[in-house]
Amino acid sequence: MLANEHGITGLTLASQREDDDVDPDWLLTQEPFIECCYQLDAYFSGSLTRFTVPLAPQGTEFQKQVWTALRSVPYGETCSYKAIAEAISNPKAVRAVGAANGKNPIAIIVPCHRVIGADGKLTGYAGGVEMKAFLLKLEGSLAADC
Repeated sequence: MLANEHGITGLTLASQREDDDVDPDWLLTQEPFIECCYQLDAYFSGSLTRFTVPLAPQGTEFQKQVWTALRSVPYGETCSYKAIAEAISNPKAVRAVGAANGKNPIAIIVPCHRVIGADGKLTGYAGGVEMKAFLLKLEGSLAADC
């Protein structure tokens, strides 16, 4: 998990982790992460359906538009890339939405796992399709036997 003075800038799943070099200007502190950890615990225990921690994702303006739209997809629901493209008033940008979705730096809290294929099938997920299925089952938007 990474943060700056404005909020969480990165949250990766264990399967996404890379051995990046630590920037010498980074500070090791728990302060900005305590509330985020509480909220993640509540999410995984089923008692939190909307995160309220401040976020500060870094990306292009288009990517930020997509990530904001993702946060409007309700807990327990899914949508398509086309629906996100339409939500940002750019209906022809379906592929670009998919690319921005794949670059989401704040997994789970910015719920890119809620985006599925137009045919209803699970599509790629940085944490793996199995993790995507787990998260959707946790939220009740995917049958337990899928």
